[in-house]
Amino acid sequence: MKFHFPKSPKPEHIAEADWNNWTWQLRHSLKTMADFEKHFELNADERAAFSEGKELFNIRTTPYYASLAGGPGESIRQILMPQRHEIEEGAQQMLDPLGEQKNKAAPRLIHRYSDRVLFLITDICSVYCRFCTRKHFTGQEQAFIRNEEYEQALAYIKRHTGIREVILSGGDPLTVGDAQLDRVLGDLRKIDHVEIIRVGSRMPVVCPMRITEDLVKILKKHKPVFLMSHFNHPNELTEEAASALEMLVDNGVPVMNQMVLLNGVNNHAALVQALNRRLLYLRVKPYYMFQCDPSIGTDHLRTSVEDSMEIQKELWGHLSGLAMPNLSLDIPNGGGKTYLVPNFQTGQEGLTRYYTGWDGVDAEYVSPAPEKIKKPFVGAYQDEWTHLKNSKKN
Repeated sequence: MKFHFPKSPKPEHIAEADWNNWTWQLRHSLKTMADFEKHFELNADERAAFSEGKELFNIRTTPYYASLAGGPGESIRQILMPQRHEIEEGAQQMLDPLGEQKNKAAPRLIHRYSDRVLFLITDICSVYCRFCTRKHFTGQEQAFIRNEEYEQALAYIKRHTGIREVILSGGDPLTVGDAQLDRVLGDLRKIDHVEIIRVGSRMPVVCPMRITEDLVKILKKHKPVFLMSHFNHPNELTEEAASALEMLVDNGVPVMNQMVLLNGVNNHAALVQALNRRLLYLRVKPYYMFQCDPSIGTDHLRTSVEDSMEIQKELWGHLSGLAMPNLSLDIPNGGGKTYLVPNFQTGQEGLTRYYTGWDGVDAEYVSPAPEKIKKPFVGAYQDEWTHLKNSKKN
């Protein structure tokens, strides 16, 4: 079966060359209620959000992404359109749900996990998703990190030789120009102990015309660079998005997707499988399926852990492991990720564990006795492992 990826519905009055130019898309972003009224018939809840909630979190979308949205309640519209629910009191409201402020190692640098850091090179996004987990930071309109902060972040990475990976984020790092991105990647590649660079971006989703030949050449030059995309719904996979993803992987840039389960948007097994099978067909690995973080104004978009696990269990056994993302929850206040998987174990007696598989098969697994377990010779790899685990200290 081959999938069909429809072309975006470009308005007739806009020239093809403009529509396919990423800088045109950013310059013509929808930011005000007046801008949105040119594209949508706003309902009372949406109008209230514009008038009463504009101080809470920025509002912006590209014309391209707006063209994919339908009427009230439609999935993509819920992602980009503010709602009255954002200004209502929720069950859990946190400005910094991931505890990034307390793990700030330097300005614009978060060091939560031993071997990797998050480098926030901009606070601008081309679309401010209503479920954003970083509302404490994004939307301040600083296009590129100040030079002093940039140098402090680089100095920290250089000093801490256990850091093996740098994740570029923000904001959206692909909203910066090619020259700036080339500079960042080049400076990181000069640091000998940095092995992997990730770029987390929604641009392939909301502005796929950003993926140009020039950009791909830059990413390829500084390999290995992984592109972490953020598709949440199969309707986001247009012809333009598919072409952007294929340009990346055709040029050796691995792409992995991180989706967020959103209440009333994509929290159904049929939608999850549809998105991830199509991504896999485009050679994009479904990586994470996140539980929505409890940031301020997102309560109406959060689904329960039980609902998410039910979706995952329904997918189990019916969806290829290649297409199965890891269901993950970020423990609030900086507790780190915890993975959620269906538990098929039904009991345990001594070394024997009893299971009932996804389709009802009963079986047991007997472990070897503890005294029979032996560890291999590790050699110099032990020093490497110890150094990595202690990278926050050294």
